[in-house]
Amino acid sequence: MEAPAQARIAELVAQAEQLAQRGQSDAALSCWQQVLALQPGHALASNHLGAHAMARGDIAAAKQLFENAIASDPALAIAHANLSRLHSAQGNAGAALEQIELAIRADPLAWGAHMERARLLQAAGRVREAAMSWSNALAYMPEPVSRAPHMQPWIEQARTAISENQAQLYAHLRERVQPLMGNSERRELQRFEHCLDIVSGRRPFVTARPLMLPFPRLPAIPFFEREDYPWVAEVEAAFPAMLEELQGVLASQQAFEPYVKTTPGEPPAQFAALDHNLDWGAYFLWKDGMRIDAHADLCPRTEAALARAPQNTVPGRAPVAFYSALKPGTHIPPHNGATNTRLTVHMPLVIPPDCALRVGDETRAWEPGKLLMFDDTIRHEAWNYSDRLRVVLIFDVWHPMLTELERELVSQTVQGMLSYYGSDADLGEL
Repeated sequence: MEAPAQARIAELVAQAEQLAQRGQSDAALSCWQQVLALQPGHALASNHLGAHAMARGDIAAAKQLFENAIASDPALAIAHANLSRLHSAQGNAGAALEQIELAIRADPLAWGAHMERARLLQAAGRVREAAMSWSNALAYMPEPVSRAPHMQPWIEQARTAISENQAQLYAHLRERVQPLMGNSERRELQRFEHCLDIVSGRRPFVTARPLMLPFPRLPAIPFFEREDYPWVAEVEAAFPAMLEELQGVLASQQAFEPYVKTTPGEPPAQFAALDHNLDWGAYFLWKDGMRIDAHADLCPRTEAALARAPQNTVPGRAPVAFYSALKPGTHIPPHNGATNTRLTVHMPLVIPPDCALRVGDETRAWEPGKLLMFDDTIRHEAWNYSDRLRVVLIFDVWHPMLTELERELVSQTVQGMLSYYGSDADLGEL
């Protein structure tokens, strides 16, 4: 084809698409007809004219035009999808399924094609395959489309089919592995059961997202179990003394400070409601690696108990230890910590009802005197929905999988980041 004709076709295609976007369908149709006159079998023009023919009930013409479009461009997914709809309208489910699968092969992310394939498979009784197609449709569907009112019946049908399939899959897998599980203790099966829940859609796959210093090859474990670490019992043994010292701090009305204190120009983001607000208050014994003498001197037995834990130490940054007080009705929104090279540890001291900590998809209530240890780079949140004050002592320990050399290297790295960017740089709570 000569260059002037190609240029004219390109111009007409652009005009047709612009007119269609403005709702001028008749004018767009005229452009497509001109394109087809200049280049018989033009894929886009054939497809658009085929859709018009199908809309007016001329099935024979529509079928020929769709087939022409596919012959000209076998990778034109929309032409396969339109031909699939035509076959479906004629009651030819096999041909419809064949064409919709060709559409998906041409464009694997076409959510509409996956939804149509799911519908066809569901009607054919192939519910397991249908569930996988429903899942793909929801995964690839743009968010604005998923919120559209006219899509809600389809989305509800998809979710119902997926949920029913996941329940059947769980039962199938559980039956298969039950002989191996036998009478094993729950602790030994905990990780596998979590795996089974994820595979069958009962729980999400949760991972860590360190904001500043990610250390690779450390497993993303939401909560670490107390009984696995000998030092825990030594710290917990001091609970009565630690509680007594906290009560002394509270009774003497020592001044807490807002835990969230953004600097001018720094966006508070999800912590806006708590910014410079004593609803979430802190009373530091150690802060940024420095002992707050006036505070720590009031809590010598607490400080001695913490010395038994493998606290992370980074000059100018750690250790950190403080009482964290949540006033009634306070919610700390979901967030991620700065580095997975440490664990955050809570010593629950004053714990009213309706208080809890969620890490990933696991929620645990604080129990006075029993440490909670978690990876704070996994998205987590906390709340106090009671009518009383909640207080825990928070401190950090090295991640137990780090070697002594790795701990020193991490410490030097953090100090290097501080020297490079400046000690006042916003590097999160490294």
